[in-house]
Amino acid sequence: MVLAKDGGVTPIRLACLDLAGTTIGDIAMVERAFAEAIATQGIVPGTGAYARAMVHVHRSRGCPTIEVFRGIFPDNEAQAQAANLAFERSYEGAIGRAGLAPLPGTVEALEKLHAADVKICLITGFSRITLNRVLAALSWSDKVDLALCPEDAGRGRPMPDMVLTAVLRLGIEDVRQVAVAGDSESDMLCGRRSGASVVAGVLTGVHSKERLLKGGATHILDSVADFPALVLGSAQVESPVCASAL
Repeated sequence: MVLAKDGGVTPIRLACLDLAGTTIGDIAMVERAFAEAIATQGIVPGTGAYARAMVHVHRSRGCPTIEVFRGIFPDNEAQAQAANLAFERSYEGAIGRAGLAPLPGTVEALEKLHAADVKICLITGFSRITLNRVLAALSWSDKVDLALCPEDAGRGRPMPDMVLTAVLRLGIEDVRQVAVAGDSESDMLCGRRSGASVVAGVLTGVHSKERLLKGGATHILDSVADFPALVLGSAQVESPVCASAL
């Protein structure tokens, strides 16, 4: 719940949750898929170009994958598209071999939100093809109301489009009734730009507490398992603070 300016309480009606690093523990798989993708374009481990490319990948996590590759190959759209296709094939192949596992407490968190009549939308920087593969592997159709990728909204993170699209599609009346959780700076920027009351950074993914706060996190959580207590009334949000301080 959120303490409104008039002293009343604005209930959270929509939770927008990131996938990789927030609800599913696939950070190593994603990193490996990026590395394999750029290798197909001649950027191989052990070179300065590889090191620079992987730094860009880390900094850009949460953004649309195609935009990450456009940042690595800024003057060659065909190369960026080829690398993106290689990423999709690599990541989907890894899912086929190893499957996907939710991070500890994630399923329970989804169930608590669902029981409290909070709508749940998964948001990601993956393409629709990859997102569909992820959803099929997770079998969460009864636990979430919507899953969006940049193609569904117009722009990906750090722009607010996916959160605002979820607001419209799920019939949320006020952006202040939205809570966002993610593990990257771009997740935080997206949440703040959308007007969400809660923008929670989780420490199970790629970016540090400092990066999450820089992006505008209102709270820092050890994991998404702590998210339901934050948004369902165990803690009130008045200013950007760490949940551990509440």
